[in-house]
Amino acid sequence: MNLPPFKLERYFAKYEFTAEFLLCSSDCEAMTIADLLALEEGAAQKFQQVWLGYTESQGSPALRREISKVYETIPPENILVHSGAEEAIYLFMFAAFKKGDHVIVHSPGYQSLAEVARAAGCDVSPWRAREENHWALDLDELRHLMRTNTKAIIINTPNNPTGYLMSRADYDAIHKFAQERNLLLFSDEVYRESEFDPTHRLPAACDLSDHAVSLGGTSKTYGLAGLRIGWIATRNKKIYEAMASLKDYTTICNSAPSEFLAEVAMRNRQKLAQRNLDIIKANLSVIDDLFARRADLFSWIRPQAGSMGYPRLLKGNVEDFCDDLVRKAGVLLLPGSMYDYSRNHFRLGLGRKNLPQAVERLEEYISK
Repeated sequence: MNLPPFKLERYFAKYEFTAEFLLCSSDCEAMTIADLLALEEGAAQKFQQVWLGYTESQGSPALRREISKVYETIPPENILVHSGAEEAIYLFMFAAFKKGDHVIVHSPGYQSLAEVARAAGCDVSPWRAREENHWALDLDELRHLMRTNTKAIIINTPNNPTGYLMSRADYDAIHKFAQERNLLLFSDEVYRESEFDPTHRLPAACDLSDHAVSLGGTSKTYGLAGLRIGWIATRNKKIYEAMASLKDYTTICNSAPSEFLAEVAMRNRQKLAQRNLDIIKANLSVIDDLFARRADLFSWIRPQAGSMGYPRLLKGNVEDFCDDLVRKAGVLLLPGSMYDYSRNHFRLGLGRKNLPQAVERLEEYISK
């Protein structure tokens, strides 16, 4: 196994805890343990009684019951809880693939969705979403990417970093395509329930067929990245059991306090999601105003869901711009070179309360 450096994470390691403003964060505004426990009467007292022993490897029964309510057809026994969504991605790739398999991966996207498949021995073909197509995927291109050894399609909607929300017609077509060819469909849904218009929310992939695996977590829509809780939901018993077996070689089980707090969070997930959507929508108006006034410098396809967008810098080099901005103004943006599709784009985070102050600092920098 040979995994290259995770470019995005290495970039954050360099700047994340020294920059004053993180204007590129992919997660939503976090909260304290006290604020989370205050959402539910008696939760604070129960938290004090959490037993600090080993937990069940597949996740606590109570937590899996709450997670299963996200889905229409998935019972708790079809939920496998992990220490963050990253562990779930990692274990899925090694459970599902072998050397010589071919995988088609939605691009641009989170690096591990492609790199861990490569580390498992797969040949990976990026299925590129392009700005000129408003970040939509081309279904004709999918057909041309198919090979006799193709084993899976990996998608991410709502998308990181573009904020694109796939149409129901395209989503159904991808499911049909995968089913007809007996392919696995791994659907990264960590931004689900953060759609700006909830009527556009897509069904979870795992609810549509047995060939699909849905990825979820507490970090993004719900703003609880510090819990380090992610999960997969699937009716595919073979994949589920293979991932559960591999988990014995990684974390074995999850943190008991995190599982309890995640259980409280999932019982109150609609409140958490609405809280963060309110922040995102307020921040969108600030960014809309900025981009309208500085159309000479920035352009973007406005996101439809999630806590980020993928604007383009129209003048200069985006890497130089981002580096100079964080050093001179303390504002961190993420250059698109941290993904596999740049064209002078950068990731803009929309989920933090201090975005208006960060934008003020950005404008001061631009004016100089």
